[in-house]
Amino acid sequence: MSDTAEAVVRDYYAALRRGDPLSPYFLEHESTVKFGISEALFGFDEVREALHAQTETTDGWTVESSNLVVENRGGYATFADEVTMAWTDTASDEDYRFETRWSGTLVGQNGERGRNPVDTGESSTATAATGDADRDHEHDRPDWLFASMHVSAPHEL
Repeated sequence: MSDTAEAVVRDYYAALRRGDPLSPYFLEHESTVKFGISEALFGFDEVREALHAQTETTDGWTVESSNLVVENRGGYATFADEVTMAWTDTASDEDYRFETRWSGTLVGQNGERGRNPVDTGESSTATAATGDADRDHEHDRPDWLFASMHVSAPHEL
């Protein structure tokens, strides 16, 4: 994983396309939030569970960034983007496509470069619930982690 906030955002998009576990990109803290097109998740545990379910029930992701802006502000960074995204719901075989807006905050992890081993604090029960793929990646985290992420689909009023 990458060592700049912008590279981590781009890596996250690539992980989404590949169907890789996404929870390693999020800060393991009760204050972590993720707002999606149809969801509001509060706390790392909710975010992890929802991302795991999403990865298990979707396929064929397209994620096209068109206006990524990232500002490193020392120990944290902000980002915003316009993203076209599409996927297939594997349970219903229904296709979805949205023009979306993304924004959020990433926090730097100890200012170190390269991969950071992060103690996930997960119990064996929580790890088992999210599957082997998440467990294999639990210590492979980027230097920047999402503390908040907001994804919305604009519509005219």
